[in-house]
Amino acid sequence: MISAVLVLCALASGCWGRPTLGYLDNGFAEENDSEEVRSEALKRLLEVFGMGDAPHARGLHKQPPQYMLDLYNTIADADGVTKYPDLLEGNTVRSFFDKLHSEQIQFMFSLSTVAKTEKVLTAELHLFKLRPQSSVVFSKQHFCQVSVYQLLDNSKLNISQSRKLLSSRLLPVHTTGWEVFSITHAVRSWMAEEGSNLELMVVVRTLGGSQMDAKLVRFASGRSHHQSKQPMLVLFTDDGKREASLEHTLQDLDKDSALPSVPHVQSPAGARSARSLGDEDSLACKRQPLYVDFEEIGWSNWIVSPRGYNAYHCKGSCPFPLGQNMRPTNHATVQSIINALKLTKGVNTPCCVPDKLFSINLLYFDDDENVVLKQYDNMVAGSCGCH
Repeated sequence: MISAVLVLCALASGCWGRPTLGYLDNGFAEENDSEEVRSEALKRLLEVFGMGDAPHARGLHKQPPQYMLDLYNTIADADGVTKYPDLLEGNTVRSFFDKLHSEQIQFMFSLSTVAKTEKVLTAELHLFKLRPQSSVVFSKQHFCQVSVYQLLDNSKLNISQSRKLLSSRLLPVHTTGWEVFSITHAVRSWMAEEGSNLELMVVVRTLGGSQMDAKLVRFASGRSHHQSKQPMLVLFTDDGKREASLEHTLQDLDKDSALPSVPHVQSPAGARSARSLGDEDSLACKRQPLYVDFEEIGWSNWIVSPRGYNAYHCKGSCPFPLGQNMRPTNHATVQSIINALKLTKGVNTPCCVPDKLFSINLLYFDDDENVVLKQYDNMVAGSCGCH
C-alpha cells in the first residue's frame, strides 16, 4: 500500500516520470514495514489533499446532511470521479449545523474551520419549514414575510442597532420543506472582520407587518427536531489552489475509447514475427489499476465517500515507431526517431505518462464535525500516452 500511496503522491503533484518496475516492485521491499516510511508517505498524501493533519473526527456516528449527500452524488460517480467538472463554481462546499439549539428562531454557526484564504462565493441559510399546528390550520393567512437578521450587539437597547437585515422573502403559510435564504454579502463582510461565530435570527410577520402566530409558521430547530431537519449554513468557497489540468469529462474518455486503434507501424529495419509483436504489445504503454483504499490507509473514520478510488498509473514502453494508439505528442515522435537513429547521445525513448487527468471529490467530516465536499484536480489518470 505504501508504494501505491507514493505513486499517487507523484501523480497528484505533477511528477509524471514513469515509475520503473524496480521502483514499484523492489525499491521499498525492505522498508515496506517501516513506520517512518509510512508516516512520511501519509503526510505527503495529506498534503495532496490540502491538509496538514488528518481531521480528528470522533467517528461517523453522525448522519451527513442529505443536501450534501445529494450534491456529492450529483457531481461525482460511485468512485468519487467528477462527472461534470464545471458544475461547482469553486472547489469546496462546507456545511455547518446550528450551535445554539434555541427554542427561538435564532441560530449560531461557528466558521472557525474556514481558512482566511478561502474565497466565499455563495452563502446560504437552509431552514426546514414545518407544517402549521393542527389547532391553527384553518387560519385565513396564506402568506407571510420571513426575514433573516444578523445579530450585532445584544447590549443595544435599540433593536435597529442590534441587528442587520440580510434577506427577506414571502413564503406560503401552509407549505412544508426546505427554504433557502441567500446571505452571501453578509458572510463575506463578516469573514473579513475575522469573527468566529455568526449569529442569525429569523423574524416572521404577516403581510400587514404584525407578528405571526408561532404555531402557524414554524421552522425546525436543532433541539426538538430530527437531525435531518436541522438548520444549516452552506458555504460555496474556493481555496485558490485549482491547477492547470489535463482534465476532461468522462464523456470525452468514452468517446476516445470508442475510436478504432491504429495498427502498429512496421519498423523499416525489417518485419518482426507475430510473437515479438505480441510481446511488445503486452509491454506497451497503457493504463494500469492503482486502487487507493481509504480504510487501509486509516482514513475511513472521517471520510464519508468514496471509500476508495482507482487512481490508475501508466506503465509500459514506448518503442520505435510510435503508433497513434500510443497517443504520442509530436515532440515524443521526434524524440523516438532521434533515439532510434542514435543521432544524439543520451536521448532516451519517450516515457509512458498520463495524458488525460480527472478530478475526484471527497465528502468528509472536518475537525468540528462539519461535513465538507471538496474537489481535487489531477487525481485520476484517465488515459496514458508516450510523451
